[in-house]
Amino acid sequence: MTANRDRTTAQVQQAIVITRVFDAPRELVWKAWTEPEHFARWYGPKGFTTPVCRIDLRVGGKYLNCMRSPQGQDFWSTGVFREVVAPERLVMTGSRADKDGNVDADWPMETQISVAFEEDDGRTKVTLKHVGMPAGKGREMAEAGWNESLDKLADVLAESRRA
Repeated sequence: MTANRDRTTAQVQQAIVITRVFDAPRELVWKAWTEPEHFARWYGPKGFTTPVCRIDLRVGGKYLNCMRSPQGQDFWSTGVFREVVAPERLVMTGSRADKDGNVDADWPMETQISVAFEEDDGRTKVTLKHVGMPAGKGREMAEAGWNESLDKLADVLAESRRA
């Protein structure tokens, strides 16, 4: 029995780790993550929009986002910033929520998301680590969603550099 419990705990604790290098200065990438008008342009998988994005960027501050699917279904998320070191690092909790920021009782899990921003010769290396997603379809969807979001971020940053 203990072996199964340990294996399940290990599966839940396995982190999603994604590293990307963006052809943009670190300050611009930081703004894309921390300013609502920029974040809303790229957050969410391909085809999704972010009609609501609120960010209170300070330790203890909260965020509330709404991802809208191409079919019009809304997916709300909220969390609390645990660490804010501009322009180097963000650490925040993450939970599903309703439109008022109340954590979804049907999904009482709180995850942790950390994002490191490293300068790389005029470019920015971003390492995202999302801890606490249960193994299985939900985790796979979260990883795919992050990858598609980061693809969109690369496009938004490229547009910003051309402007």
